[in-house]
Formats: sequence, C-alpha cells, structure tokens
Amino acid sequence: MAPIRTKWSRLIRFVAAETSRVHIGEPVDPALDVGLAASEGNAIHAYEIIGSALDPAAQLTKNVLTVSKLLAPLSNEEIKVVRCLGLNYSDHAAEANMPKPAFPILFYKPVTSLIGPLATVVIPQVAQPPKDHLPDYEAELVIVIGKAAKDVSEANALDYVLGYTGANDVSFRKHQLSVSQWGFSKSFDNTNPLGPCLVSNNVITDPQNILLKCTVNGKVLQDGTTAEQIFNVRQTIAFLSQGTTLEPGSIILTGTPKGVGFVKKPAVYLKDGDKVSVWLGNGIGTLVNEVKEEKASAKAVSKL
Repeated sequence: MAPIRTKWSRLIRFVAAETSRVHIGEPVDPALDVGLAASEGNAIHAYEIIGSALDPAAQLTKNVLTVSKLLAPLSNEEIKVVRCLGLNYSDHAAEANMPKPAFPILFYKPVTSLIGPLATVVIPQVAQPPKDHLPDYEAELVIVIGKAAKDVSEANALDYVLGYTGANDVSFRKHQLSVSQWGFSKSFDNTNPLGPCLVSNNVITDPQNILLKCTVNGKVLQDGTTAEQIFNVRQTIAFLSQGTTLEPGSIILTGTPKGVGFVKKPAVYLKDGDKVSVWLGNGIGTLVNEVKEEKASAKAVSKL
C-alpha cells in the first residue's frame, strides 16, 4: 500500500474575511505558527484548497484568503470517531508511579468534546469546584487516518496516515480516578482543543521526533517528545486496526508526556480565567485556549 500523497503540506480550516464562509487552505507563510498568530491578532493569509481535507486529491490554488476566524482543521462532521490512548509515555507513567501498560489503553470521546483554537475550555458544573475535581491539561499528538485501515502491519501503518495535528486532552481527575473507565471524565462538552494545523504525512515522515509543550499562564509545565511514547504511532495504528476498520476521518490522540498537574505537589489544576497553550513542533503550532467555569443553572446535577 502506497503512502497518501497530498497536494498541500499544512492545512488549516477557517472563516475567510473575504467571503464570511468556511474554507480550507495552506498558510502562505510556511513558517508561521498560525495558532499563535491568531491568538495575538496577527494577519494570517492562506492559499485556498478546493475539495475536502480528507481527499488527497484536493487541489491547492493560488487564490489567497484572509483568516478572520481560525477553526479546528477538521469539522465534527468529518471526524468519524475519536480514539484516545492513556498512559502512553514512559516519563508520564513514571511520574504517576504507574507500571507501563502491556497493551495500549484505549478510550473514546464524543465529537461534542472537541473545540478549535481560541475556543473556550468549559469546566462543567459536574466538575466543580476545580480544587476538588482537578481539571488537568494534556498536550498530545493526534493521528488523522486518511484511508480505511484494517489488520495493517506496523511496517505499513504510516501509509494510512493523512497527517498529524495537536490536542489538549483536558481531563477531570476526580471522576477519572474514581472508576476504572475513563470515558465520562474525558467526554465533557467543549473541553478538548484540536489543531491548529493538520500537517501532511509527506512532511512529518517520522512522528517519533516531535516536540510538545504545555504552558499555563505563561509557565511551561510540560516539555516532552514523542520519542517517549510506549506504543509508537506505527504500533498504535497496527494494534487498533486489528479486527477493526479505522475509517478515513478517524482521529487518534496518542497520550501525553510528563508534567501533568494532578501528580504535582501541590497539585496544579485549571480554573476560571486560566490561559493554556499547547505547542507541537514540525509545523503543527500552538493551541491557545482560555478556561471558563460554567455558571450554575436551574438544572439539577449529580455530584460524587
């Protein structure tokens, strides 16, 4: 199976100032961190791409558009399923004093949890107050599957990758650690930033050499590399495709490196007004998101 060949190198999705409609495109400046530029209010220009982000035949044009609002690189309608690995970095397992897993630890998220660059991370009522529920940041590399993959080998696994982007898998530790299944604690609406750039697999040929950082209110709390992954990208795709079709548009969050907040002494947790930045190298760029606590409503909620 031959690797996917895209016409673009870095893809962004955005509302254009010229049309007030959603477009996809490639940043005119190949070195620009579009997420950081958007957060600073700087101009971003992109060559329009005609077609779908999931179609390798989508054509890169010379038509230049101006970004008025930067969005996640894939829409929720394009994303088939959100698979996530837990405890997938050696240094993170060590800081949490947990043994390395023998097999990938898999959980799922709904697409309603996903938000884009500059969108607000919402701490829901059920996960308040933050000091008790410990909302936590997690910088992660995301695999975007570009063609149907089933029972693929590790040797051929990267042939099914369309590209890579970034994520912040905001996690609520009280709910997570109270039960054996993590789905509830990882699935709240508007809690998982995704983006900002989708970088083609033609550009990132070695996904085990990507740096990633998380900064909260200007302080670097995570500073890692995908070289620390317990199950690398090839192994992850091969394992998850056993007996299961990974459809085009499936995304896989691949875990987080050391530096998470709940293991620190004292614990660090996200709260109203915090500003979180997740940066990944190799052209992916920076997700910048503010945190807000959901206001109380008349609806009853159940708390642990």
